[in-house]
Amino acid sequence: MTAARARNDANRCFVCGPENPIGLRIKFELEHGICRGTFTPGPDHAGFDTVTHGGIVFSALDDAMANWLFLQGARAVTAKCEIRYRQSAPIGTQLTLVARLKLRKRRLCVLTATASLADTGAIVAETEASFMLEEFGALANAESTLG
Repeated sequence: MTAARARNDANRCFVCGPENPIGLRIKFELEHGICRGTFTPGPDHAGFDTVTHGGIVFSALDDAMANWLFLQGARAVTAKCEIRYRQSAPIGTQLTLVARLKLRKRRLCVLTATASLADTGAIVAETEASFMLEEFGALANAESTLG
């Protein structure tokens, strides 16, 4: 079963908000415990020459992990996030974003995510982040089934 946008209180989010005219508008889906999205950076997302700005890649990965929670009705904030860049992402090349839950302890969720080149599968960047849950949504009674 695919979880679609379960809430509409982030419609202007820079990364996933469908109503943000200058946003990335990435559509995320949650299926079988994995949150996925795709994004093709354009010229406005460049850091230099024809390379996607690292902050754009970071934002997309942070939001992929946040959407793992958001799509289940949970509200959370990023507490800490670490990123490792493996290679540059050329402008105009589609990126695949994948996020998974690593562990959950009460209000703390640790997630991981990768951005890879859609055409080759080569990893562009990988992250691990801690999120603090503010509202649990569908996660309230699902702690034993997570991870």
